[in-house]
Amino acid sequence: MADGATRNDEAVDRLRLIRSANIGPVTYRQLLARFGSARAALDALPDLAARGGGRAPRLARLADIEREMAQVRAAGARYLFLGERNYPAALAQIDNAPPALTLRGDTGLLARPMIAMVGARNASAAACRFARELAGALAATGTVVVSGLARGIDTAAHVGAIGGSDGTGGTIGVIASGIDIAYPPDNADLQERIANEQLLLAEQPPRTEPLARHFPFRNRIIAGLAAGTVVIEAAPRSGSLITARLAGEFGREVMAVPGSPLDPRAQGCNALIRDGATLVQSADDVMESIGPIDPRAARSPSDAYGEEPVSPDASDADRGAITGLLSPTPVAVDELIRQSGRAPATVQTVLLELELAGRLERHAGGRVSLSA
Repeated sequence: MADGATRNDEAVDRLRLIRSANIGPVTYRQLLARFGSARAALDALPDLAARGGGRAPRLARLADIEREMAQVRAAGARYLFLGERNYPAALAQIDNAPPALTLRGDTGLLARPMIAMVGARNASAAACRFARELAGALAATGTVVVSGLARGIDTAAHVGAIGGSDGTGGTIGVIASGIDIAYPPDNADLQERIANEQLLLAEQPPRTEPLARHFPFRNRIIAGLAAGTVVIEAAPRSGSLITARLAGEFGREVMAVPGSPLDPRAQGCNALIRDGATLVQSADDVMESIGPIDPRAARSPSDAYGEEPVSPDASDADRGAITGLLSPTPVAVDELIRQSGRAPATVQTVLLELELAGRLERHAGGRVSLSA
């Protein structure tokens, strides 16, 4: 079989696994760690789900996967799978890294130092100007500015980074829709320019409209790609603060631009600074905060599945002890390991079986609960 055909078959198997019911990013990663290939994992799903006390998850149909791949090609896009050489190392480090991304543009940007910039959609004119100038200054240093193509600060950051790029920096747009959907519509031209001149990324399948539940997933990609996140104007409980919180959970630098206490749009940033975020007022502040970034760290391939604890099986006693500790209230996996007295690999195996059976839900911060 030709190398191209072999890779295409593997891509089909991976997409079938990703698009099947009850298969999230953590489960996908653990399945590949345990079975070594998507095909072997697909074959094992019925038995694993039965051990978890449920029916085998509904597998994605081959015809649907082939249709999706044709839509990706028609959009001028291509796939990048977790574990492949060009998959960004920083993003691969987060436990719920996207198993597959679709992209258009220059993948070389993924190997360069990255800073995320996010903020209010209804940002003030002064904040948009600052974001544009800051992004331009960062791009001029060879830094890639990552943002979400929303109105306001995101738009200003992308425009500034494109204008400030001298061939070394640039910008990456991460969208909450499919790669072939422009959102918001008034940013359609900017999105197309980024796809043609910079880099556009999407996790959702093509033709997927952006829904509210997709944006937190988009935000984790923004935070996961970057060495640090800069917030410029953000109301309390905004999506920008979710991105900042995720950056902190990932061990990345959180930075914020201070604003007037009289402006509600500054409350989120001022609160971040009060709680320990780094105050920034210039590109120099940003670069000083994150320190020197060794380009080799961004380029070095990682074993995307080597860190997951795996076990060939768990006993009925193990399953009973671990399941008995679960409830509809989310609990940290580390706490389950401590209270059950079981090895991490055994706990992860039981959780995997329960999730495939449709009996377990995963939450932010490495927490799990029984499905309601």
